[in-house]
Amino acid sequence: MIQTLAPISALLLSVAFFVLGHGLQSTLLPLAASQAAFTDLEIGAMSSAYFVGLVLGCLGAPHLIMRAGHIRAFAAMVSLMSAAAILHPIAVEPAIWTLIRIVSGFCLAAFYMIVESWLNERATNANRGTIMSIYIVILFGATMVGQVSISGMDINSFVPFVVASVTASLAVLPVALTTTTQPAPIALVQFRPIKLYKTSPAAFVGSLLVGVTNGTLWTLTPLYGSQIGFSTDQAALYAAAIIAGGMLSQWPAGKISDLFDRRIVLIGLAVLTAGTALGISVAGPTDFYMAAALAVVVGVFSQPCYAIAVAHGFDYAEPEDFVETSSGLLLAFGVGSIIGPMVASILMSQGGPSGLFAMIVVVELALVAFLLTRVLTRAAVDPEDKTDFEYATTAQVGSVITSEPLDVDADNVIPPEEFPAYEDDIYNFETETPADDDASGADDRTGAQVDGLEPTGGGEAAGSAKS
Repeated sequence: MIQTLAPISALLLSVAFFVLGHGLQSTLLPLAASQAAFTDLEIGAMSSAYFVGLVLGCLGAPHLIMRAGHIRAFAAMVSLMSAAAILHPIAVEPAIWTLIRIVSGFCLAAFYMIVESWLNERATNANRGTIMSIYIVILFGATMVGQVSISGMDINSFVPFVVASVTASLAVLPVALTTTTQPAPIALVQFRPIKLYKTSPAAFVGSLLVGVTNGTLWTLTPLYGSQIGFSTDQAALYAAAIIAGGMLSQWPAGKISDLFDRRIVLIGLAVLTAGTALGISVAGPTDFYMAAALAVVVGVFSQPCYAIAVAHGFDYAEPEDFVETSSGLLLAFGVGSIIGPMVASILMSQGGPSGLFAMIVVVELALVAFLLTRVLTRAAVDPEDKTDFEYATTAQVGSVITSEPLDVDADNVIPPEEFPAYEDDIYNFETETPADDDASGADDRTGAQVDGLEPTGGGEAAGSAKS
C-alpha cells in the first residue's frame, strides 16, 4: 500500500487541503449569510450558484487546462479559490456572494479535473481501483473535517474565512514541490441528454432527481440546523452527519446493486429516504442527538443513489462511451443540484425549515414513480452483462473518473501533445522509448515520471517534472 501511495502522496495531500477549505465554506456560508440577514431565497440562490459554477467548470475547464497547461491551471484555480474565500467578509452582499460561489464552483471542477487526470495517468491497471477509492475517501473525509472545523469559530468574524482561504492556498505547496506531476490527457465533457436518455432513461432521470435531493442536502442542511435552534457547532455536525452516512453506505449499497436490478435497489433507497425525510418533516425533532442520528440515516439512504444510477448507466453503455456517459450523468446531477436549493429555499421561506425535507419527500417519490414505470417497460439487464460496481468511478464527487486509462484515440480525449500550452519544440511527447543505452539509463532514473510524457527542456513541462 505504501509503495502504491508514495508517488501520489503529495497530490493527495493537496486534495485534502483544498477540499478541507471547501468543506469549511460549505458550512460557513449559509450560516454566515443567515447571520447577515440574507433571506432564505438569497441563500438558496447562493447555494445553487455553486453548482452553476461546477457545471460551467465541467464544460470549460478542459479548454482552460489545454490553454494554460496543468501546472499553471492548477495554481490559478487554487489561487482563485483562495481569493474567493477571503472576498466574502469584504463584500457582504447577496449578489456578490452568489457570483463568488459561481467562481468557487468553477475552480473546484477544474481542480478535480486536473488532479484526476494526473491520478489516472499515474495509476496502473493493478492499482487503479485502490488509488481512486482512496482519493474518493479523502474527498469525503476532508469535506467532513472542513465542515466540523468551524466549531469554536465566530462566524461573524473574519477568522473562518481566513482559515478557509489559507487552507485552500496550502494545496499548491505539495504539488509545487513534487516530481510526480506531468502533463496528462484530458477528457472533454460532452452532454448529449437525448442520447443519454435513450441509452438509459433510469440513469439520466435518476441522476437529475438525485441531484435535486443531494445538492439540497449538501448546501442547506447547516441553515436547517440553525433554524431549528442548533448552535453553530451543532449545525456543522448535523451537516457532516449526512456525509458520514453516505460514506458508510456507498460501497455496500453498490455491491448489493450488483446482485439485483439496480433500479429496484434505487427504488428501495428512494422509499427509505422519503420515509425518513417525511418523519423529520412531520415530527421536526429538535433534540440534537436524535436529529443527528436521523441525518446519518438520511445520508445512508440518499447518498449512494447517484453512484447506483451511474452504474446502471454503465450497464447499458458501450465501453467506448463510458467517459461520455459518466460526464453526461455528472452534468445531469449538476443541473438537478442547481434546481434543488432554489426550490427548497422557497419552501423554507414559506413553510419553515421543514420545507427542506418536505421537498425531498416529493422528489424521492417522483423518482420511485418513474423507476417503477421503467421496471415495467424494460427488462433488467442480464447479470452477465452488468458492469461491476466501482466505488471511485461512480462517486458523486470529483469530475470524470474512469476504471481504465483514458484512450487518447477517443474523440473526446485530448492527449497533452495536442494542448496549445505544450506546442513549443521544447516538449517531447515521444511514445516509444529509444533503444539505446542512454535511453535505458534515463528510464531507470525516471521512476516518478509518466511514460511517454518526459519533457526535454524548460517551460511548464520541465517545471512539471521538477516542481
